[in-house]
Amino acid sequence: MATIQLNGQPHEIGTRETVASLITRLEGAPPGTESAIPGIAVAVNGRVIPRAEWERTELSDGDDVRLVRAVAGGATDGMYYDDPHPLVIAGRRFRSRLFVGTGRFISPAVMRAALEASGTEMVTVAIRTTGLDGSGPDAGILANLDLNRYHILPNTAGATSVRQAVFMAELAREALGTNWIKLEVIGDERTLWPDVAGTIEATRILVREGFVVLPYTTTDLVTALRLEEAGAATVMPLGSMIGSGQGIQDWEGIRRIVERVSVPVVVDAGIGTPSDAVLAMEAGAAACLINTAISRSDNPPLMALAMRYAVEAGRMGYLAGRMPRSDHAIPSSPPTGVVAVGT
Repeated sequence: MATIQLNGQPHEIGTRETVASLITRLEGAPPGTESAIPGIAVAVNGRVIPRAEWERTELSDGDDVRLVRAVAGGATDGMYYDDPHPLVIAGRRFRSRLFVGTGRFISPAVMRAALEASGTEMVTVAIRTTGLDGSGPDAGILANLDLNRYHILPNTAGATSVRQAVFMAELAREALGTNWIKLEVIGDERTLWPDVAGTIEATRILVREGFVVLPYTTTDLVTALRLEEAGAATVMPLGSMIGSGQGIQDWEGIRRIVERVSVPVVVDAGIGTPSDAVLAMEAGAAACLINTAISRSDNPPLMALAMRYAVEAGRMGYLAGRMPRSDHAIPSSPPTGVVAVGT
């Protein structure tokens, strides 16, 4: 093993690591496909490495490697800071830490505009039956999504048993050609509270069947640990009840989960405002999944943009580390040399 400086941060590499293998590993792409990845440039020790040389350029201990990406000009998009822990789920790297749901938008056009403003790379879709003519709630959702741009995450929303959730996941894999699934097993239909025992059981079954499982759960630490043991690719604790907009009700619970599990923690459900998203990210969450707070706002594209910035701000605040709390006031100006009033 050796250590390079990657964008100013220590990064361990394997023996005989090349620029090509580094790129495919960071991007979660199959070996040999690095030349097809757009918008990336690499410099090693101050020298820009042409793509044609990536495969034969080996990296050594202490090398200074700079990896830059082409991004949209103008508005800040969060790429001006180096994140020492990129978001990687099941080998796939995500630049955006905001995942967005597709339900309850007033029109497909508004949904598309909101997704664009959010900067998201992963969107969720529900699995539902449709009429024989293809009609039904949101039956044409995929036609309104750029499948080359967004990673589609089907979910088992509405499942109230392990058997039902597994069946829905199997249907989703067949329909969409993806083995990724957001797992929901609901234990109480009034509060949409997760059935944690059922969620753990369904996770084990689906992992054995080759699924990448992202389970929706509570902020209970033991449940999170059991889901990780079952093979979950993430743990997704709720902020509060689905669609309630009540915000983060157990910040400490989320923080405890972040400290104990090794898989990414994605806060899901209940976020109502950008400040809620900031709190979730300041607890150490790797990402937020947000739907209703965006789709039911007065201006979904503007709210999506606000959530994008909130997630980035919360992540940067977490990385920066907050100041210590104090039980008393501490003056920011020097206490000595204060001008006295003459008598």
